[in-house]
Amino acid sequence: MTKADIVEALYEKIGFSKKEAADLVEMVFETIKDTLAAGQKIKISGFGNFVVREKRSRVGRNPQTGETIEISARRVLTFRPSQVLRAEVNTSLEGKPIQPDSIRRRSSKDDDDEDGDE
Repeated sequence: MTKADIVEALYEKIGFSKKEAADLVEMVFETIKDTLAAGQKIKISGFGNFVVREKRSRVGRNPQTGETIEISARRVLTFRPSQVLRAEVNTSLEGKPIQPDSIRRRSSKDDDDEDGDE
């Protein structure tokens, strides 16, 4: 799905003009980008969380030459889907769960543990 598809869906389902729908979609994405660029977390109920994590610099190696190099510190963006979204994605076309045991329950400790490299 593209941004244009989202604009088209707003146009058809809600009845906004295409220009209004495009402006609305652009405003939402700009707000999301600005919030993430500021290092803040975005939580969309029933959808998931966007989290910006700080990664420290570390030593890595070139797999071809074996030479060690320093991998610079950086910020990475992660998305964690909500249980609702996971269940929706794991539901087949007939409405039966594909693998109901595949939905991993996360503790609040997992939410707070942002320091580990993945």
